[in-house]
Amino acid sequence: MHIAEGYLPWQHAAAWTAVAAPFVAHGVRSLTQAVRADPDAKLLVGAAGAFCFVLSALKIPSVSGSCSHPTGAGLGAVLFRPPVMAALGSITLLFQALLLAHGGLTSLGANVFSMAVVGPWVAYGAYKLVRSATASLDEQTSLGGAVFCAAALGSLATYTVTSVQLALAFPDPASGFFGSFAKFAGIFSVTQIPLAIIEGLITVVIVRLLSRVNPDQLRRLGVLRRNSAAPAAGQATDASEEKAG
Repeated sequence: MHIAEGYLPWQHAAAWTAVAAPFVAHGVRSLTQAVRADPDAKLLVGAAGAFCFVLSALKIPSVSGSCSHPTGAGLGAVLFRPPVMAALGSITLLFQALLLAHGGLTSLGANVFSMAVVGPWVAYGAYKLVRSATASLDEQTSLGGAVFCAAALGSLATYTVTSVQLALAFPDPASGFFGSFAKFAGIFSVTQIPLAIIEGLITVVIVRLLSRVNPDQLRRLGVLRRNSAAPAAGQATDASEEKAG
């Protein structure tokens, strides 16, 4: 992920840009609608974008012409749905290409498609599936498990797509696309699996913190169940009162 500037053949770069463009346009529209519908969500939108920017700015060299890092896209996908994350992720990748030389403008479409389109959709699908499967469990357990799976699987999906993109651009002379994909994916997975687990745990901590400090906002977004309480916040209050006494 973060395929370097000029690394992809121009035909591939143009094709991935054309594929990603409709998702980004829809994402900008969805982001505008979300902010208009709930102006109080602006700070949370900014936080989701900043989270994505910080995590994805980490740079761990992985394969020639690319690098590995957490993506941070799972949080925004869970809070605001994948289309909004397509817009936030695109802004993140654009700024990183311009200011940090992380990724590039010619490879922007490919990077957007893997991190800001596929990653968030996989994350959201995993989140909804786990939430449904754990509906009988208490809120914190169900939410924590769903958020962890969303962030971790979304991160892994991003790198799977990046491996596909690189394998299509640089097929193995002997074994073709599948041989090249096996090599790229095999190297990526060595660094990305632990990174995905770490990202999942960090995202769970962030969501739990948000559920304590702003549960009403998360209920409006549909992240917390309407009839759920914020036990952690109540416990913290009780603990403070006991210390004060």
